[in-house]
This record gives sequence, C-alpha cells and structure tokens, in this order.
Amino acid sequence: MTAHSIGLREERLAATALDAAERVCFAAAPTFAIMALLTGVLGSGPQDMLCAATQDAPPLSGMVWMYMLMSAFHSPPWLKLISSRRKRRPGGPSYA
Repeated sequence: MTAHSIGLREERLAATALDAAERVCFAAAPTFAIMALLTGVLGSGPQDMLCAATQDAPPLSGMVWMYMLMSAFHSPPWLKLISSRRKRRPGGPSYA
C-alpha cells in the first residue's frame, strides 16, 4: 500500500466523521421538544411525591420549561437549513 492511498483513506474517514458530527446537531432540538411534551403530559414522576406543593403546580412548570428553552436554544441548525432551502428554491420568492 502506498502512502498516497493511505492518505486518501484517512481523508475519507475524516470526511465521514465530519458529516456525522454535522448531522448530530439536528438531533438536539427535536429530542428536547419531545422530552418537554412527554414531561408535560406524563408529569415528572416520582419527584412529585417529594414535595406536596408540586401537586398544585401548573402543568407547564420546572422541567417542561427547561426542555422548551433547550429546544429553542438548539434550533439554529434547523433554522439555517430551512433558510438555505428557501434561498435555493427555483421560481420561489427570494428571502435574501
């Protein structure tokens, strides 16, 4: 095996790893949104038993708000993707 072919193989592996790392950023926002939904619907579980005040708490408190904020803070990759697709759309209005 030559040094040239080893270099190409390493470059392909690095490019594959970079592609995977770029795609991971799209997982955070939907994951946190689902967690907020499930926490809001199902409640926070055993932690509710520890404090009597949580029984009268509004359904959107504590962890639900935290997950919603985390989802919002992790949404820029999705917004950039949507924005880039609108700019590339042929025949559509340009938002540039």
